[in-house]
Amino acid sequence: MTRPWELLRALGAVADSPATARAVAGPLQLGPISDAEHTEVFVLNCPPYASVYLGPDGALGGEGADRAAGFWRAIAIPPPAEPDHLAALLGLYASLGEAAEQARSPVTAQALTRSRQSLFAEHLWPWLPVYLDAVADLGVPSLTAWAELSRRAVTAEFSVQPTWPRLPLALRAAPGDAWADLRPVGLVDALTTPVRSGVVLTRRRLAAGAGEAGMGHRIGERRYALRAMLGQDPQATLAWAAHEAMRWRHRHARRAAGDQVARWWAARAARTGTFLLERAASAAGPSGAGR
Repeated sequence: MTRPWELLRALGAVADSPATARAVAGPLQLGPISDAEHTEVFVLNCPPYASVYLGPDGALGGEGADRAAGFWRAIAIPPPAEPDHLAALLGLYASLGEAAEQARSPVTAQALTRSRQSLFAEHLWPWLPVYLDAVADLGVPSLTAWAELSRRAVTAEFSVQPTWPRLPLALRAAPGDAWADLRPVGLVDALTTPVRSGVVLTRRRLAAGAGEAGMGHRIGERRYALRAMLGQDPQATLAWAAHEAMRWRHRHARRAAGDQVARWWAARAARTGTFLLERAASAAGPSGAGR
């Protein structure tokens, strides 16, 4: 049976720009996608770059992007300007699949298939399920539908992958237990770096969290907003963040059967939740310790 290469390419294109999203929204049966909705999801809350979710700083570029660029070079393709963008990665995955199907030599087909499988294992599956959960949290109807369709498509690809003998490099090389020693990064930086905390804290989710914790929300970059919450009420902020970490732990755990990547994310989120509960209890003590 022919694999859905065009579907995967089109799903990646949705994250590229409002114009390309609208061009493929009809065939994907997503409904209209406005510029404002596209910006809300892919610019302000969930940038579609692997480096944001797998990099040690939780930011665009850096080590996470370099790792993706290295894969492009390893298969003798010059990396694009944004080698870790979802559109680029899914487009490359589809192209490798098509090339393998069209190859005249079995040896060439096998080499292309191995490259495609490595791309999936190292640069797509380690972050895409987590990322799609964060997009779905935003509640933008057409792009929630996109997240669900993307989830079904990449899960279908996962189901036909060979057994991976070990975790992907991005997770093996991830910073250790962020809560053992916060001095190198600090609480706010650790919480807003997914690969450290196991949690994706978007701007939208932080704004909702401020309301849930009974605080005012400071509009701005995520780390600024989180620092403002901690400044207003450390105990309430830590308790809310602990609950958020456990929410992510449960959603990772639902995928964990047969998936060592999901188990890794679940364990990281669980450790974050436990640490934050301990800090919240300390902040609520008579002396205000832990603030």
